[in-house]
Amino acid sequence: MPTEVLDTLGLKCPQPVLKIAVKAPDMKEGDVLEILGDCPTFEKDVRTWCDRLGKVFLSIKDEGGDKKRIQIQF
Repeated sequence: MPTEVLDTLGLKCPQPVLKIAVKAPDMKEGDVLEILGDCPTFEKDVRTWCDRLGKVFLSIKDEGGDKKRIQIQF
């Protein structure tokens, strides 16, 4: 399953989730999208998006500061 990276660093909510939504139609079942973000509500917003659309929130990694790396599976 391919992993694509989406950099949303510097974007404030809801922009990171909107970028994920734009990318979603290009993703195939089983693909993994790795998103970099530093918005204070980034993790909560991505978790909510995954719950609403039935995607799998695979992992989150703290990169230091407010920067996080989240992987979701389609």
